[in-house]
Amino acid sequence: MSNSSQTPGIVAYRLPAAAVAENFAHYSPALDRHEARVAADRCYFCHDAPCVTSCPTSIDIPLFIRQIATGTPDAAAKTIFAQNILGGMCARVCPTETLCEEACVREAAEGKPVEIGSLQRFATDTLMGKGVHPFARAALTGKKVAVVGAGPAGLACAHRLALLGHDVVVMERRLKAGGLNEFGIAAYKATDDFAAREVEWLLKIGGITIETGFELGRDFTMSSLEAQYDAVFLGIGLAGVNTLRLPGEDLSGVRNAVDFIAELRQAEDKSVLPVGRDVVVIGGGMTAVDAAVQSKLLGAQNVTMVYRRAKDMMSASVYEQEHATSAGVTILYGAMPRRIIGQLAVEAVEFAYSDTDVFTLKADQVFKAIGQTLTSMPIAPDGPKLVRRSGRVWAGGDCAAGGEDLTVTAVAEGRDAAEEINAVLRG
Repeated sequence: MSNSSQTPGIVAYRLPAAAVAENFAHYSPALDRHEARVAADRCYFCHDAPCVTSCPTSIDIPLFIRQIATGTPDAAAKTIFAQNILGGMCARVCPTETLCEEACVREAAEGKPVEIGSLQRFATDTLMGKGVHPFARAALTGKKVAVVGAGPAGLACAHRLALLGHDVVVMERRLKAGGLNEFGIAAYKATDDFAAREVEWLLKIGGITIETGFELGRDFTMSSLEAQYDAVFLGIGLAGVNTLRLPGEDLSGVRNAVDFIAELRQAEDKSVLPVGRDVVVIGGGMTAVDAAVQSKLLGAQNVTMVYRRAKDMMSASVYEQEHATSAGVTILYGAMPRRIIGQLAVEAVEFAYSDTDVFTLKADQVFKAIGQTLTSMPIAPDGPKLVRRSGRVWAGGDCAAGGEDLTVTAVAEGRDAAEEINAVLRG
């Protein structure tokens, strides 16, 4: 745990345990069977549907919604999983409001899209709840592929390779698989240990071994992988965090937002986690929103997000910004951080709208959420991201050039890399 827990203003039990548990219950309840049928009936089942084009995994959305409407949610789930094997998590965390639902014809005509994300969750939860895996492996090829990283890209790649008949060994530096889904998403978005249950369900395809606690550069090298395996996929994510490079950044009470989010995700009793009374989050992406909202849910009295650019340049969607403000978070735009003020612990943060317009925010806890980096890995390229293919090595997800920090995009890249690997291995 960060030394921020030793700061006087950062304490546990700001709210009773029951209140915290209720705050972190899933904020978007699941549809029941009747509600799903009603929601599905709103779909026009468009030919050349724009929602499909806007889905990074190209799920046949009109087909799976029609299958729900006709009372066959298991078939709908198989339609989803054929394109996105992590469709259950994506239904919970995908920014549908800027992807498929934004493109929905109903949204354009009425300002109210078909509830595609909720319908996807209904279908996938129905099938997964039966403990059934919808696919069987092809004839075994005798080929063996190494996948480094058990996040969305790595898991999607491993599953598709296993489905195509290859054997896969997944090496994960953490002691638990799941990557972003397990450690990087707000706890209230994926409740009841869903990320871990989804991994367990995915592995029912067979042919996949996950080895945790194995880190590239420490326990194995790229050379050793290429010598032992027929192909390698790198889905290592972004382990580094950008620094503010400001005076006072090393004060107690200042920490990385990603560490705070991971700690929340792994805590069985979230009420014991310490949080400040006055929390400042610096950044404008989903990590910043998740840190800010969850600080409020833990009982922080004043939570302020500060973003250095204009509102329309914020990477967090308008929907997520409005969710943050509805949770009691204040968002300030166009303000640059100048310094963190305090003696041993943070007391305030100074910001500036301009050289002459300077202000301070009282703070006993500060979260940095200004982006992540690949870090100086043994395979680090000249640029900040990996090339997508080099010889018998492929890369995908956040670590690869063009990564978008979305579970759904990582899944698509892992799946597509597996198809390429399969084509090469089969000659």
